[in-house]
This record gives sequence, structure tokens and C-alpha cells, in this order.
Amino acid sequence: MFIIRPYEKSDYPSIMAYDLPLEQAIYTSMPVDIIEVSQNNSDQQPYVIFDQGHLIGCFALFTPQTGNPYTPNEQAIIFKSFSIDSRHQKKGYALKALQSLPDIAREYYPMRDEIVLTVHHTNTPAIQLYKKAGFVDQGLRFAGEYGEELIFHLDLTVSK
Repeated sequence: MFIIRPYEKSDYPSIMAYDLPLEQAIYTSMPVDIIEVSQNNSDQQPYVIFDQGHLIGCFALFTPQTGNPYTPNEQAIIFKSFSIDSRHQKKGYALKALQSLPDIAREYYPMRDEIVLTVHHTNTPAIQLYKKAGFVDQGLRFAGEYGEELIFHLDLTVSK
């Protein structure tokens, strides 16, 4: 059964066995790093994606109290550090997870009205995936640590 839920300590062994090739890891964070950061930051909540009892993916939702660097919308959630374990890629899980985000946001963040994410301008597969999942590039850019980042938006008020 496909399920996305907040990370629990019992997920840690699966997190430690997560596999992500270096050429993909340059665009995201390893799940173990997401968990570590979230332990010291209450604004960041890690989520795990399971299917048939196997950890297949991970991401974090971030609700900064100090302002959102990607949008003036104070009600936006930042979607970050998304990945699918290499052993489960090319099976439709990434799109399915992204399409589940509005429901997750409504359940855990009912007062929020938008999800934003950044994607490196050279990460063409991710850009196409985000567009397919309904995210919109409104032309905003962010100067990231490793170059230009495109900022994508998903309006939660239109898909209710």
C-alpha cells in the first residue's frame, strides 16, 4: 500500500539503507541529512514514502517562521529535499508522491495556501516532473549555492 506520512524514529534503519546515486544526490539532500536537520529545526518536518512496506522516498516540508526566501506569500510551504530511492525509480512513485502533496498539505497545514519548491536550472528531469504534477514556473529565480534555481508554485486553493 502506497503511503506518505511524517517520519518516525522507527523508520531510521530504512533511512540508513537508502540508496541515491551521486549524480542525483547533488540536487537534493540524503534522507539521513534531512532527519538530522529536522531534529534541530521545528519548522522542518520530514516525510517518508512507503509502498508495500518498503521505504521508497523522502522529502521535507518547511514552514519558516522568519519568512520565506522564495515567495512573499507567508502562507506558503517549502517542499524540499525530495528523492526516490534508486531501487524504486522509474515506477511512477515520484509523480504519485507529488500529486499527493495537496492532500498532505491540507491535512497537516490547513492554513497554508501554496507549496513552493526550487529546482536547479540544469535538472531537466525534475523540471519536467514538477510541471507534470501541476507546479507552475512563474518566472521567479533564486541564486542558489550551486547556481540558478527555478522557483515553482502549486496553488492549494485551486485544487480543493
